[in-house]
Order: sequence, then structure tokens, then C-alpha cells
Amino acid sequence: MNSSRLLGLLLAALPVFAQAETAIVLNSADENVSFVDTQTYKETGRAPACKEPHHIMSTPDDGSVIVACAVSNELVFFDPKTGKEQKRVKDISDPYQLGFSPDRKWFVSNSLRLDRVDLYNAADFKLVARVPAEKTPSHMAFDKASQFAFITLQDSDELLCIDLKTQKAAWKIPIGKTPAGIHMTPDDKYLLVAAMGDNNIEVIDWRTRQIVKRVYTDKATHNFQPRGDGRHVFVSNRTVRGSISVFDMQTLTVVDKFDVPGGPDDMEVRADGKELWATARFARKVQVIDLEQKKVVRSIPVGRSPHGVFFLNHAGRQ
Repeated sequence: MNSSRLLGLLLAALPVFAQAETAIVLNSADENVSFVDTQTYKETGRAPACKEPHHIMSTPDDGSVIVACAVSNELVFFDPKTGKEQKRVKDISDPYQLGFSPDRKWFVSNSLRLDRVDLYNAADFKLVARVPAEKTPSHMAFDKASQFAFITLQDSDELLCIDLKTQKAAWKIPIGKTPAGIHMTPDDKYLLVAAMGDNNIEVIDWRTRQIVKRVYTDKATHNFQPRGDGRHVFVSNRTVRGSISVFDMQTLTVVDKFDVPGGPDDMEVRADGKELWATARFARKVQVIDLEQKKVVRSIPVGRSPHGVFFLNHAGRQ
């Protein structure tokens, strides 16, 4: 058999999801991840994850996709190109939402069920400190200097600031009802907090600890995803009817909104800026929005309660 024919047979034998650009979708209720071909928009396979997986995120270099496994107290790393499991990191207590500080020194894990925030050394995932965080630490953001981590406390309607230098709580302030997603503006000036219970974005001057503006989006304002242009951020409004708003971080106003049914939650944006992908938590789908047409153009069936989507060919994070 000649070498070219042998190579062709080997390529044909590869898993489908390893041959194309892959989107990885976390199915929380099924305890697995789906692999979706981003060219054909079809699910090509699944892999087991762990007990009660919640959010997914990439490492800072996009070399791995991490699944946070709350009940099994571990992190599962997947190769974003092939979908293969890379490794498991044990003894990460109750990880719900994850984050790396911008300087890549700290790996922060919100233990939503245990009301605390755990600070790990990002190089080896060794525990450094545990900070009490009542009640229900949800999402997180950082300042550019990596001095502070900001945590939304979903059941006490507060914002917690942790000083990463001292590994202790620096301050806590009351904010809107049921705060979830949080995002730092590119100029490091404001924190944007999604107040699900108030249906708005709270704009917070974190240096003065003041709420400077409240901006209505739609019911159940939930999470953020930068468009990648350094100015706009997408905001998911997580109801069955569902929508996604576009927020201008310079004018601090909502400039657009489009319908996205099924409980839009976590999002990812194509590098060319043409598509926004959103997990529909209540519909067991990933909704693909054409950003020129401003409407859902594809619905991709995946598992139950999809809670996070990632692909390598994504837009910038600001």
C-alpha cells in the first residue's frame, strides 16, 4: 500500500469531531460534554465529564477547556482541538465558577454550595486560602492589576471584593437582587453586574463602591460576553422567551436586543464577529445568532441544561 493511500485511510478512521473545528458544550444535567462541528452545526459526539458539572472555561492560553465538577470536587481538562480528555485535577472543593487572574498567578474557584471562595496557585492548583462568601458566590471578575477579585453573592444581593495580595475580604456592598454575571469594562473603570431579580445591569464604580447607573435589559438579566471590539458586550436575559441585549460600555446604554428563546445563558462569539453562540438552558440547544440579521439562524440539539460553550476560533475577550 502506498503512503498516500495509507494516510487517507488513517484520516478517514479519525473521529468526526477531531477533523473539524470543534465547539465544546457542557451539558450540566447529563454530566457530559457535547462536541459540535462549527462548520456543519451538528453534534458529532459526547464525552463523560463528572458529577454535577457547571461552568466551563478555557485556560489563558486556550490550550485546555476546564469543566468545573462541583459534587466530585475536581476539574476535568479537555483538548479544545480534539475533544479528548487531557487530565483531572482532584481536591478542588465544590468548584462552581472558575477564573484565572489576568497575571495568571491565581486560580479562583467559587464554592457556591459551601459559601466560600477558594484561592489556588494557578501554576499547580495548590490551595492557598479560603475566604468566607455568604451567600452563594456566583460569578467573578478581576481588575487589570490582578489585585482584586470581585464576586457576586447571589442569595444575599451583595458584591464581595477579595484582596488577592492579602487573600482576605476587602469589602462588601449591597447591590441589586440576585446578582449573577459580572464583567469589568476594558478601561478598568466600571464593574457591570447582571441583577437577575431586577432585570438590569448595575454599573458600579468599584473604587468608590458606588452604583452609578442601572440599565434595564430584559427579564432575568444573567451573563456577559464581550463582542471583541473593546466597546460592546452581549448580555443574556435568561427566560423561556429569552433575549440577548447589546450593551455599549462607553455610553453605558443598551443599543440593541434580539430574541433568543430557551433560556440563553453562556455565550461565545466567532472571531470574524459574524455569529454569536448561546447555550439555551431550558431548550437543550445551542442557539446560533447571525449578528448581521440579528436573529437565530440555527438551533443545535445538545444535552440537558447546556451550561457553557467554547471554541478556539473566538473573538477577543474585551
